[in-house]
Amino acid sequence: MTRDEAYNLMIQMLKSKNLQKHGLAVEAIMRALCQELRIKNKQSLRSKDLKELSDKEFDEDEWAIVGLLHDADYELVEKDPKRHTLVTEEKLGEIGGVSERIINGIKAHHDGIKDSRDNLMEKSVYASDELSGLITAVALVRPDKKLSSVTVESVMKKFPQKSFAAGAKREQILACEKELNIPLEEFVGIALKAMQGIAGELGL
Repeated sequence: MTRDEAYNLMIQMLKSKNLQKHGLAVEAIMRALCQELRIKNKQSLRSKDLKELSDKEFDEDEWAIVGLLHDADYELVEKDPKRHTLVTEEKLGEIGGVSERIINGIKAHHDGIKDSRDNLMEKSVYASDELSGLITAVALVRPDKKLSSVTVESVMKKFPQKSFAAGAKREQILACEKELNIPLEEFVGIALKAMQGIAGELGL
């Protein structure tokens, strides 16, 4: 599946512009995390091991498609949230030629469907999903409502405030530390920079 095919599927399945933008935000974060984690692994592995791992684990387009499509069926299953991600799985099965890694990655962000995450891509989408929402909420309370005026510090200040963007599950965001070995502040920085890079597409 190409990125264009994934994007077209997302906008076909999702009519809400905000949910489409959420998909774009998580896509950008996933690309950035793929690059970051590839570098971190490069520092700890021999070149031969790295090549074998990179070919399997760090396919940037694969990570991006998982981010883009992770919530594609959100509107379709709104009244039956237990089916979230399963409709997307069905759609991708009909299309054919979509890797199991992509399908499992999409399912991995939903605790009710996949309660454990088996690789870095799955762990990344799980944490990125909620953080993108928190960063968006921080941008929207800025006077200019722009990502350019959001800082890592402003996100970190809002993070412990449970009443702020209450839907952004902090425990899920903190999977960055438990599962990716990336400190929260660093994770926020990676995600914020990625989202700022596509601020125009996000309308922020």
